[in-house]
Amino acid sequence: MNFAATLLEWFKENGRALPWRETNDPYAVWLSEVILQQTRIAQGQSYWERFMAQWHTVADLAAASEDEVLKAWQGLGYYSRARNLHAAARQVVERGGFPTTYKELKTLKGVGDYTAAAIASISFREPVAVVDGNVYRVLSRYLGITTPIDSTQGKKEFHTIAQSLLPLKRPADYNQAIMDFGALQCTPTSPRCLTCPLSETCTAFREQSTDRLPVKSKKVKQRERHFTYIYIQHQDSIALHQRGAGDIWQGLWELPQAEHITDPTWEQEARLIAKGVRHVLTHQIILADLYCWQPTRRPELPEGFVWIPADRLDGYALPRLMEILLQIKEKES
Repeated sequence: MNFAATLLEWFKENGRALPWRETNDPYAVWLSEVILQQTRIAQGQSYWERFMAQWHTVADLAAASEDEVLKAWQGLGYYSRARNLHAAARQVVERGGFPTTYKELKTLKGVGDYTAAAIASISFREPVAVVDGNVYRVLSRYLGITTPIDSTQGKKEFHTIAQSLLPLKRPADYNQAIMDFGALQCTPTSPRCLTCPLSETCTAFREQSTDRLPVKSKKVKQRERHFTYIYIQHQDSIALHQRGAGDIWQGLWELPQAEHITDPTWEQEARLIAKGVRHVLTHQIILADLYCWQPTRRPELPEGFVWIPADRLDGYALPRLMEILLQIKEKES
C-alpha cells in the first residue's frame, strides 16, 4: 500500500468528526480554515458555530459591521484574520459568489496558498494539495527531508512533493487525512510511532530522527514594549479609544495610556493596580502596568476617545491583554 492509500485508510478509521466536514459549502469551509489558523480546534469550533449561527451566509457576514465581526472574534487573537475575513466576505458578495478555483480563491483578502487549496479541494474537488505545519512535519519525517521549511527552497520542494503525492480523484479526503494524521499521529512531540501505519517505511523512524524534523532555519525575533494603561472612571463612565492602523490590535478598543493624558494630577491621584503584566505576541512581548484614576471632574482626552458606561464594556471588542487587565481590576475592586 502506498503513502496516500495508507493515509486514506488511516483517515477512515481515525479522522476527526468536525461540523464543517459535513458540508462542502465554501462559506462554511472557508470560515473554518480562517478561524483555525493559529487556533486549536478545541477553541476554534465554538467560534465557528457562533459565526455560522450569527451570520448564516457569506452575504450576512458581509452586511455586518467591522465592529460586530471584531467583537465576535474577541479571544481568538491575530485580529487581522477577522478584518480580512470581513473584507473577503464583501469581495465574494461583490463578485456574485465564491471563486471556484485555487487561483481565483487566492484573490480574496487573507486567502493564501493553504486556505485556497483547502477550499478548492473540499468544495470544488480541484486536485491541489494543502501544505501547512502538519504537512511539513509528516512529509519531512516520512521522506527524511532536511531542507528548512521556512526557506524559499524548502517551500517549493514541499509543495512539489505534496502535489505529487495527492490522489487526483480524492483530493478532499487526502488533504483532510494528512492534516489529521499530523495532528493526531505524527504529532510535534512524542509522535505515536509504535502504532503508526507508515513506520515501516518512515525515514525518521528508521533513523530515530523524529525530534530533529522538520528543520527550521529562522528564529522569530521578539521586541519588548512597555505600556502604561489608566482605567479612568468618572461617575459611572470609563474612557476608551479604538486603535488605528499600523500597529497591533487595529480596530480594537483599549483603555487610555499615560501618553494620552495631559492632566499631570493623575500621577498623584491614581493607584497602581498591576505592574509588569506580561503578554506574549508572535513578534512582541508586552509588559503592561495598570492604574486606576477616579478624578472629580472628567479629564480632557485626545480626539477619538469615548466615555461609556462601565457596565457596557462587554459591547466592545477588546484585545486579550485588555481582558486580562480588566479581570485584575475586577478582582482588586
